[in-house]
Amino acid sequence: MKQQTLSYYNRNVSALLILSLLICYTFFVATGCKKEFTATGIAASAGSENALHVADKPNIVLILADDVGFEVPTANGGESYSTPNIDNMARNGMRFTQCYSAPMCSPSRVMFVTGKYNFRNYTKWSVLDQSQRTFANLLGDVGYDTYVAGKWQFDGGDASVRIFGFNQSYTIFEQYANRLLIHDDNFKTTGSYKSPELYANGVNLVAANVLNKYCDDILVDSLVTYAGRSARNNKPFFMYYPVSLCHKPFSPTPDDPEYAAWDPNDRLSNSTFFPSMVKYMDKKIGQLIAKFDSIGVGDNTVYIFVGDNGCQREIYSRFHGELVQGGKMKSTVWGTHVPLIVYWRGVVAPAVNNDLIDFTDFLPTLAGIANTAVPASYGTIDGVSFYPRLVGLPGTPRDWIFCHYHPEQHPPSPLKRWIQDTTYKLYDSTGYFYNTVLDPYEKKRLKDNLLTEDEKEKKIHFQLVMNGLH
Repeated sequence: MKQQTLSYYNRNVSALLILSLLICYTFFVATGCKKEFTATGIAASAGSENALHVADKPNIVLILADDVGFEVPTANGGESYSTPNIDNMARNGMRFTQCYSAPMCSPSRVMFVTGKYNFRNYTKWSVLDQSQRTFANLLGDVGYDTYVAGKWQFDGGDASVRIFGFNQSYTIFEQYANRLLIHDDNFKTTGSYKSPELYANGVNLVAANVLNKYCDDILVDSLVTYAGRSARNNKPFFMYYPVSLCHKPFSPTPDDPEYAAWDPNDRLSNSTFFPSMVKYMDKKIGQLIAKFDSIGVGDNTVYIFVGDNGCQREIYSRFHGELVQGGKMKSTVWGTHVPLIVYWRGVVAPAVNNDLIDFTDFLPTLAGIANTAVPASYGTIDGVSFYPRLVGLPGTPRDWIFCHYHPEQHPPSPLKRWIQDTTYKLYDSTGYFYNTVLDPYEKKRLKDNLLTEDEKEKKIHFQLVMNGLH
């Protein structure tokens, strides 16, 4: 009898405990904690890429830094610069350690916006054929309010801005089309930084309205204004922010005492200002996130920060205790290895991700974030979506990445094609094979007669893959 009583008691206690847990969970959800619970609970058990969407179409802010290599953010191991806001994104989001671009901006950006390797659609420096479609076209077609603020590097003025999917713009139109010497250090980069030359929807801003103002101050203010308008219209927004920083000419920011007397028309460049420019870029990113929070759009916004190629070669940075020379224009690690951080509050769990990512991967990833597919009319897409990895799903991480790099035909620059993973790299034209972990500057190629069996297999595999990429 006593045993039966205890059994009855235990059953009732268990039932009460279960009921209490259900009541607590209901309260937990009702008091605004659902988002964090959903992100961790469903993502772990979901079986498809589209299983988790806190919002069907979250806002997206894509920040592309200019000439900022992997070694710059402190979160990556950098020791020369102040990047507290980028570091905070990394601490509370997903920090990728193996993202690679092309060695220069124009080839990188064509891959970035179209999801295609350069042999498919790259024609010449700073031009994108108007038959192509971009991530802005894709997102605009599924209901996003699309906006670009910053460095426009696809020629065609405001007409191409709209053809490539942006509803409105605040842009720096760099006049690259007639430029012959892309390596000329004295070349004028229109629009940066003090008293910038900017265009609002194709209309040049009156000089008096930008006198002594700083380019990225104006750009960030425009992004916040546009976000507020989109929110009032109850539309999700996609913002592409190709930052003017930290490209040459290296010059003082408004936080430097030299700024007031600095004449931007002199086009002087002083690399000692590079740390200040990095700090100011970080400051503007922090202000952007804080202002989005203040107008109530931050909780439903995905922030993606990435660099477009390595730092300029006159920039030397401390990185994990070593001195690293910037590698822009070189196909080495320090010319192509760039920072990538995704911060999506309540959805992307803090993590470090070592997957290989290349610049064709962003278009399909944005499609995944927006819960849509890339239209068949876009043709071959070379990118692999890393969206599943953001929400805790297995996805299909790359075994290799590829780059077809031929930045300028007039005057001709050499064609380089290579394939790599996290350790090895093979060039198509020369057959040179490197261990980029042990030899990041590619000073000593691996000789065939000294390769291990695994290395021989890797080299053969890389060449077979590359043979199909034409």
